[in-house]
Amino acid sequence: MMSTTTPRRRKPAATAMIAVSAMIAGITAADTAFAQQSSRRASVAQGPIVNRVVIEGNKRVEKALIEGELQARARAPYDQRTVDADVQRILEVYRRSGRSLAQVTPRIVDLPNGRVDIVYTIVEGDKTGVKEIRFVGNSQVSSSRLRSVMTTTESNILSFLKSTDVYDPARLANDLELIRRYYLKNGYADFRVVSSDVQFDPNAGGYVVTISVDEGPQYRVGSVNVDSRIPEIPVESVRGDLSTSAGSTYNADAVQRSLQDMTRDIARRGYPFAQVRPVATRDPATQTINLSYVIEEGPRVYIERINVRGNTRTRDYVIRREFDLGEGDPYNRVLIDRAERRLNNLGYFKTVRISNEPGSAPDRVVVNVDVEDQSTGSFSISGGYSTADGIIGEVAVTETNFLGRGQFVRVAGQLGQRTNGVDFSFTEPYFLGYRMSAGIDLFSKFSDQTKYARYENRVTGGQLRLGLPFTEEFTLTLRYSLFQQDLKIPNDLKQPYNDCSEPIPGYTTLNANGTPNRFFCEGNGEASLAIKESQGKTLTSLAGLTFNYNTLDSTKDPRNGFYGEVKTDFAGLGGDSRYFRATGDLRYYKELWEDIVGIARVQGGHIIGFGNENRDRGAGGGDLRIVDQFFLGPTLVRGFATNGIGPRDISSYDVNANAIGGTTYFGGSLEVQFPIFGLPRELGLKGAVFADAGTLFGYKGPTTFDTNGNGFIEGYSPTLGCAQTSTVAQECILVRDSHKIRSSVGASILWTSPLGPIRFDYAIALSKDEGVPTANGVKIGGDRTQAFRFSGGTRF
Repeated sequence: MMSTTTPRRRKPAATAMIAVSAMIAGITAADTAFAQQSSRRASVAQGPIVNRVVIEGNKRVEKALIEGELQARARAPYDQRTVDADVQRILEVYRRSGRSLAQVTPRIVDLPNGRVDIVYTIVEGDKTGVKEIRFVGNSQVSSSRLRSVMTTTESNILSFLKSTDVYDPARLANDLELIRRYYLKNGYADFRVVSSDVQFDPNAGGYVVTISVDEGPQYRVGSVNVDSRIPEIPVESVRGDLSTSAGSTYNADAVQRSLQDMTRDIARRGYPFAQVRPVATRDPATQTINLSYVIEEGPRVYIERINVRGNTRTRDYVIRREFDLGEGDPYNRVLIDRAERRLNNLGYFKTVRISNEPGSAPDRVVVNVDVEDQSTGSFSISGGYSTADGIIGEVAVTETNFLGRGQFVRVAGQLGQRTNGVDFSFTEPYFLGYRMSAGIDLFSKFSDQTKYARYENRVTGGQLRLGLPFTEEFTLTLRYSLFQQDLKIPNDLKQPYNDCSEPIPGYTTLNANGTPNRFFCEGNGEASLAIKESQGKTLTSLAGLTFNYNTLDSTKDPRNGFYGEVKTDFAGLGGDSRYFRATGDLRYYKELWEDIVGIARVQGGHIIGFGNENRDRGAGGGDLRIVDQFFLGPTLVRGFATNGIGPRDISSYDVNANAIGGTTYFGGSLEVQFPIFGLPRELGLKGAVFADAGTLFGYKGPTTFDTNGNGFIEGYSPTLGCAQTSTVAQECILVRDSHKIRSSVGASILWTSPLGPIRFDYAIALSKDEGVPTANGVKIGGDRTQAFRFSGGTRF
């Protein structure tokens, strides 16, 4: 009998579980495969990782400057487009550095584990400067004059010493603005720059810049009126603020100064929303511009906030203090423009831009100040030669924005043939938060005067300064100085300038009575008794005022304007010196024709001694020490040596006769400076002709000295005065004190070189004090002339 087995049927739940498990397993496997495939695709799409970026071949441009421009970074994915863009960025860095012929070759170095090195190999090439600057459309102003206005220069034989001949788009844009301002300042109110084109010429190896201009006519000011639409502000009360006058050449800068001065004056009177608007009406027929300054109420808008941005080094308050207004004050566009000019003039920033945006309410405005800091420190080594000081060198460290606080600091040391010293200067331009400068100067200077007056002198001390600017042109400075002068007379075989008083054993010839023979000891050069009496240390405590007025159009190369400086000093606040001194120096510059500048200069000074500290020195004792008097030469009249004019001691047999200084001087000078025909302006060479006249007189120091203390003045007679004798060591001096006007004419060569300013003068003395003849016919006590005078230096 067969048995039949029937298969056991699975439960429905178990079957479902198996099916779900199989489904999950299939999905997981598919997901895993997809994830692996996606990862492989992502890896292929991402490419290798940058291990490092290397710069090779750079010598003229710092690596840090190049690296700051690169977009490729270590540990970032490699991207060929980034490498190509970096090549262009490096080339742009070199173009800004004046090397447009530079070549950059990128190279990729494969490394294990999917990494690469990016190597940029640079061939710098030669410097490519601006070969030529051309002007088109200028008929009234020469191309050479316009090139002198620009900061961009053409390449020349001095290009290895300068960088201004490098093409820089930002610099050129600034130059176009300088050209525009020059034309507007000189009456060309319709001037405009039509175009500027820059082309690189491979054959010339540099850039050719072509600037097209439309000058328009030159205008003069026809009439000047003030229209006050605010009843409380009378017209006559603000006319004194005007810098423009009828008949003068139209000057946009003068119009702007008038706006600023009037706006500031009106705001002080309690009208902060008042605005001054210039209205210029041109008359082409007469080529005049009638000016009207309209005073009216402006919109009542307040400054909600002033944002300072971009300053990484300069403190915020250094920027904010240049504004005459702050948060919450009435908004005034003229004062905002004034602040922008002040910030640009500081020299702390590459760029300054002030913009506005709406505030939180319709009567609120936000002022944004965007700046970019630039380097303000410098280290310089200077050297040069002058006929007064011989060869001299200087090392100086200067910082005009110390610690970003806007402070000026300078430390310098000098070493030369006849002078050396050290000095330190510190200036805080905003003392106690006010627009007044305070500073301190410390100095120690040694000068060898044996070539002119038989002594050496070291001055050591300091000065405190407080400057109060009343207007843009006028400044008052308060000074206090405390310094010590240490005067010494050399007395050795090489410089036996005191052996009449202190014989040099084995050298000085003696009389039978053992006293020095005057013919010998004075014949080899002897210091005056007035100088001997001043030996040692003298302390001077001095307070003074300086009045300065400056309207020059340029401090480096003035062409028009006036400069005046008057100083008054009072010495006697302690110390050894007692005097009142006043000096003045006035200069007027006027451009007679294009590039030909006339200069008129007047200077003078007077000093009065007081007190009786010298009266006990015998008959004829004076009030002033010799170190307090004026010593002058070529700074007053060219053609004369240092200490070459003025009172002299002629009582000795020293034919050079000691200069002993005077108390009064005055002089004048006329000079005309002009470019040298045929030489490129970029060389910085100019010629000049001049005529000088002046005098120094009025010795007020002691003339008798009881050096041996016996109560009797040897060599002095109350009736005959000081007499020369060869047997007695006299104790008096005979002073040659001539009021004669000294004069000279001459010519000069001036070079504003990259090595510093250099000037060479050749002068012929037309009139001078000839001195007095001695028994043997030799004249003594006369002026000392010096036809050639050279001064110059270098800074690198």
